[in-house]
Amino acid sequence: MQRTRITAYGFAFIGAIGILISSCGQPAAKKTDGGFKHDPLAEQRDTTVNPGNDFWNYACGGWFKANPIPPTESSNGIYLTVQDSINHIIHMICDDCAAKPGDKGTVRQKIGDFYASSMDTLTREKEGMKPLEAELKKIDGLTNKHDVLTECAYLHTIGCGSMFSFYISRDDKISSKYAVFVQQGGLGLPERDYYLKEDGRTKKIRAAYQEHVARMFELSGDAPALAKKEAQDILEIETKLATLSRTMEALRDPYKNYNKKSLAEFNKLTPSIDWKEMFGLFGLSNVDTVITGQPEFLTGLDKCLQGPIDQWKPYFKWQLLDKYAEFMSAAFEKEDFHFNHTVMTGSMVQRPRWKRMVELTEGTLGEIVGQEYVAHYVPSDAKERLTTMGKNIVSVYADHLKGLDWMSDETKKKALHKLDGVVMKMGYPDKWRDHSALTINRNSLVENIKNISVWHYQYMLSHYGKPVDRTEWQMTPETYNAYYEPTNNEIVIPACNLIVPGFGGGEPDDATLYGVIGGSTMGHEITHGFDDEGCQYDEKGNLNNWWSKEDSIQFGQRAKKLAEQFDKYVVLDSMHIRGEACLGENIADLGGVIMGYEAFKKTEQWKKQEKINGLTPDQRYFLAYAYSWMQQKRNESLAKQIMSDVHAPAQYRTNGPLSNITAFYTAFNLKPSDKMYREEKDRIKIW
Repeated sequence: MQRTRITAYGFAFIGAIGILISSCGQPAAKKTDGGFKHDPLAEQRDTTVNPGNDFWNYACGGWFKANPIPPTESSNGIYLTVQDSINHIIHMICDDCAAKPGDKGTVRQKIGDFYASSMDTLTREKEGMKPLEAELKKIDGLTNKHDVLTECAYLHTIGCGSMFSFYISRDDKISSKYAVFVQQGGLGLPERDYYLKEDGRTKKIRAAYQEHVARMFELSGDAPALAKKEAQDILEIETKLATLSRTMEALRDPYKNYNKKSLAEFNKLTPSIDWKEMFGLFGLSNVDTVITGQPEFLTGLDKCLQGPIDQWKPYFKWQLLDKYAEFMSAAFEKEDFHFNHTVMTGSMVQRPRWKRMVELTEGTLGEIVGQEYVAHYVPSDAKERLTTMGKNIVSVYADHLKGLDWMSDETKKKALHKLDGVVMKMGYPDKWRDHSALTINRNSLVENIKNISVWHYQYMLSHYGKPVDRTEWQMTPETYNAYYEPTNNEIVIPACNLIVPGFGGGEPDDATLYGVIGGSTMGHEITHGFDDEGCQYDEKGNLNNWWSKEDSIQFGQRAKKLAEQFDKYVVLDSMHIRGEACLGENIADLGGVIMGYEAFKKTEQWKKQEKINGLTPDQRYFLAYAYSWMQQKRNESLAKQIMSDVHAPAQYRTNGPLSNITAFYTAFNLKPSDKMYREEKDRIKIW
């Protein structure tokens, strides 16, 4: 179903010589004197909706009516559309590499053999529980607290984050150095509130989770009564860990979540854990300081360790099963899908195997796949095109900063200095990571997943004690996403963000480019450097207050109003957006759409003010921004997003920011009687 819909929809790689994916015989989006022959901005609208009441539905509702969510999906829209086009390419890469893998140790051999092992269902059925038998038997043999901690450390090395979160990353206050972090973690459900809230929806998910855990233990060979008891023990431990954990809102304060301690001080938090020995088990030596975000979590965890040893055995077994079961037999895979997709997100039918395994291959070997993707499918001018647009956004951002009426000149200078220092990584890395130590074979998918987990773990450890490598990427070229990294003051825009669907291979107009790429992507990511968290880092990426007291108060007041605005949006039943938890993303959305618009105003299209397909340049820009958030979700998926995600649902990422922008009111003639209308004095302006 997706394949037909997508190829009929058409795709263009902006600035590319050819079309990214065929439009199945449809003519390209050729612009005539009257406009585009195929123009999604005009065609996807639902003109029965008043744009001033619900602009998102007005802009995208026609597409939603024609394209209901497929039974294999929890959502539908531009993300799925673009992802399917990327999957089409990666599928070709996987098939080609599997057929002609090349020499052992090469990129093609690793891709081809991994994909082949993932598609080999006969071997997976034949192996059954065998891939995990030795691991589970070892857990049964734990006899004391030292054994428990040793197993905890081992599980971390193979991708199971048991008890807590451990990682190596840049020190927030000394971004030129790597540091050891130990944070809250160890939960099986996505977020701590799933264990603690008592509303009907959450209680049903908890009950379904407990049934899911018990069913997994039964599939592993345990008797039903024992499996039920193990599930109860696991829920009890995870509930204790959840109770000790901070909320999403509390995790947004970088200062309160930065507690740097000497090893001796750190040991005092957990008398039961000798951290020098523990770090040795993790593979680290000479650790002198540790950064913990939530000291109270570790103190509480230490008390949990005073309980009977046997309570940790089912917990560790569940860590293994939860991580690896979906890569084993069909029965495990089916049960994993039922809970993690049907219960949690509403998907009713599994995707075709090839599609799931293509996504698994990309998800586990992303940068290796990226090398083939870049070599054969990314236009040679991708970096240049993205960089040019990024510079345009930075230029208008500087103008906006200079013109702010609420910020002092002294703080403006520092803000401009930070903006000038933003590193723009566009397209793909200039150098690839060395994966030569990673071994992949065609014999066992579980073994391959474990090898990849160990490789990533060892790669992370290899950073400790070395100078920070600021050239590294944390996202692959074929990932339809982007990010801002505060400790490096950088934005990263992968190459596939150049894809704009719906134009059948022709190049969209500037309004579309600046709405989809300039506003919702580049402007958004740059604004993250100045959101409620990012603004606390300086131009070098150090957590360092560069604000005057008065300016900080002014910023805080504006940010609070934005949080309050989003708090009032009721999404599902009585579930409303968590305005404080989503604040950083909402600040970035508001800043991004404004900066994209200001950059668009410098183009010839905007200056000429000619209509295309009956739409003014401003109307096309705001429609394009809504197009970038064209996504509808099932109720289960919406509930999960509200519970555990710092991003608001797409409808509110469209309507929320636009309700604060006067140019939008003018473009669509909003009236005081319209639902999105705000008095000018109530329209929030931060950046």
